Amino acid sequence: MWEELRPLGRDSSSGGYRRYAWTGADTDCRAWFRSQAEARGLAYELDRNGNQWAWLGATGYQDVAPGDAVVTGSHLDSVPDGGAFDGPLGVVSSFAALDELRRRGAEFGKPLAIVNFGDEEGARFGLACVGSRLAAGALTTEAAHRLRDGDGITLPQAMERAGYDPEAIGPDPERLARIGAFVELHVEQGRALDLSGDPVGIASAIWPHGRWRFDFHGEANHAGTTRLDDRRDPMLSYAATVLAAREQARLAGALATFGKISVEPNGVNAIPSLVRGWLDSRAADQDTLDTVIAGIEQAAAERAARDGVDLTVVRESFTPVVEFQHALRDELSAILGKSGERPVPVLGTGAGHDAGILSGTVPTAMLFVRNPTGVSHSPAEAAGEDDCAAGVTALADVLEGLACH
Repeated sequence: MWEELRPLGRDSSSGGYRRYAWTGADTDCRAWFRSQAEARGLAYELDRNGNQWAWLGATGYQDVAPGDAVVTGSHLDSVPDGGAFDGPLGVVSSFAALDELRRRGAEFGKPLAIVNFGDEEGARFGLACVGSRLAAGALTTEAAHRLRDGDGITLPQAMERAGYDPEAIGPDPERLARIGAFVELHVEQGRALDLSGDPVGIASAIWPHGRWRFDFHGEANHAGTTRLDDRRDPMLSYAATVLAAREQARLAGALATFGKISVEPNGVNAIPSLVRGWLDSRAADQDTLDTVIAGIEQAAAERAARDGVDLTVVRESFTPVVEFQHALRDELSAILGKSGERPVPVLGTGAGHDAGILSGTVPTAMLFVRNPTGVSHSPAEAAGEDDCAAGVTALADVLEGLACH
């Protein structure tokens, strides 16, 4: 499975993946998911938001009693030039865990489903977890229809071009009501497991996080003839804000990153008229995050005033702290601790996931697989084969404990 999926959407020049929502690479990944489902005799289903489902013991969610289904899976899309493991490891491991349970002769007492949520990374339209947000009602249909990519193509237009009906998107409470537990396996995006020496861990919580757009409006002018004192250069304001964000995050023990920038007119010999930067910030608690953002905004405003630049700040997305359901988390710990070895570590994460979006609607939990370098959202992202196999075994054990007699 891994070898079949590996070349899809991979860029030969960077070695990273460009599996953006509703593109050709996304279509190829979706075809791969469907082929894996059908090869196992699972009932394939596409929901109103473009999320893919593969059902064991049911022909669709309508056959499932409320709160009865055990669901696992993740996503197949990527950030720009992302790694191979973020998302796909969870989907591949889900199919592999089912294979392992069948090998064991497990008898399923509950319906089981494997899911691929669409547009988790938000690389194309700037909003993460679009598929799960729509299903959970955390993103309105109207707001989704307003999403545009860098070329001005709207989400509905992209869906139509890929052969899907954008008018059908929206909350899916009846489907989510069928889920009694959702368990997402994911490569760890950090080195906690590597430092502790454990191949697999359990998630405790997801830090609150969001994305903010900083627009610095200055005055375009000639780079070779305009005196420094006469300039209204928004690039200076932006650069100072990047440094301020790093300092505010360092002082608070939080994270703040300007990872995307747009410049107009974007000429080498032109002073910019507009510099637009996107901030990603995360912290262990809400108060800390609020403090960091307030500090960054204040620093940006003070520098913009000094440079004669106008500033607007827009919060484009936000996810509050997610505490995974303690009862389900403890059940996973009990299942994985039966071997009598040392307890499976429980750790928090600063990364957002579909499991976090669904946590307000259904009981959710996460498993992490060790990442020896801690690198993620990069072609250097990695996980050892033995650790991936340990993740499959752990997921199979969990699914057996939750869904089998």
